[in-house]
Amino acid sequence: MATISLRIDFGDKRLGPGKVLLLERIAEHGSIAAAGRSLGMSYKRAWLLVAETDAIFGQPTVEKQQGGKEGGGAKLSDLREAIVRAYRKAEKRAAEAIEAEIGALEGRINPR
Repeated sequence: MATISLRIDFGDKRLGPGKVLLLERIAEHGSIAAAGRSLGMSYKRAWLLVAETDAIFGQPTVEKQQGGKEGGGAKLSDLREAIVRAYRKAEKRAAEAIEAEIGALEGRINPR
């Protein structure tokens, strides 16, 4: 079954499935490092993607917490939830809008 991916360009800044999935994984794991590992990326790469997302919206999507006795982590901002919710809704609407065209393309795939 075919799927689509959605990338939204804000000038030279982009929001796409990778950044949104990373935000979701940070919520799941409570840590940028753990979220990155779950996606097979380094902490540095995950941190850079979060920084890029912050730059798009001009405010933090993840509030970093210092380590210490309890350990560090990542507290999520309200903005993160709004971004994920809006992106997933747009992704669903886009998929629904082109469902017939995707079906037509799938019908032409050579099964070999």
